[in-house]
Amino acid sequence: MAIAVQIDVPGVTVEQYDLAIEIAGFLHGGPLPPGGLFHWVAKTDTGIRIVNVWASRELFDQFSETQTAIIEEIGVDPASLKVQFFEVHNYLSGTGLRG
Repeated sequence: MAIAVQIDVPGVTVEQYDLAIEIAGFLHGGPLPPGGLFHWVAKTDTGIRIVNVWASRELFDQFSETQTAIIEEIGVDPASLKVQFFEVHNYLSGTGLRG
C-alpha cells in the first residue's frame, strides 16, 4: 500500500535541503529512488516541510536508513525531524488530462 510521509524539519533552510540533495546525488526535478512516487519540499515559517509518496512503508524505511549520515552532514539532528505517515487512498501522476 502506498504511503505519504510528511517530514517537518524546524530550523532548516532550503539551502541546507539543496545541499542534502546534492550530496545524495539527486537532481532537481530528477528521478526518485526505487519505490519513490512523488516528492516536494517547501519553506515554512519554522523551517521546511518535505512530503513524499512511496510505494510502501518498507521501501521508505530502506531509503531513510541511507539518509541519516547526510542529514547529520548538513548540520541537522535527525531527532529534530517530525515525521508523520498517512495511508494513501489514491494518487495521480502524469502531465495531462483526458479530454
